[in-house]
Amino acid sequence: MNEIGLMHILVISTSLFFIGVYGFLTRRNMISMLMSVELILNAVNLNFVAFNKFLYPGQLSGLFFIIFNIAIAAAEAAVAIAIIINLYRNHRSIDINDATTMKF
Repeated sequence: MNEIGLMHILVISTSLFFIGVYGFLTRRNMISMLMSVELILNAVNLNFVAFNKFLYPGQLSGLFFIIFNIAIAAAEAAVAIAIIINLYRNHRSIDINDATTMKF
C-alpha cells in the first residue's frame, strides 16, 4: 500500500493554516475568529507530528511540544471565551464592529 508521505501531511497542514488565516481575517464574529485561531494551532500541531515522525522516528520530542501547545490553546480559549461573554453582557453583541470600546 502507499504510505502517506511528508508532503501529503504538509499540504494538509498548509491548507488548515491558510483556512484559519482566511477565517480570522474575514469573519466579524468573535466565536468564528476563535475557531479560526484554533485551526491555525491545529496546523502547527500537525507539523510537529509530521516532522517528529519523519526526522526523529524513535523520539517523542514533537509530541511534548504538542501537549504544551494544547495546554496553551486551552488557556487561550478560556480567556477568549471569558472576554466574549463579558462583551456580550455589556453590548449584547459579539460582533467585532460593535465592540469598539471596553468599559469596566
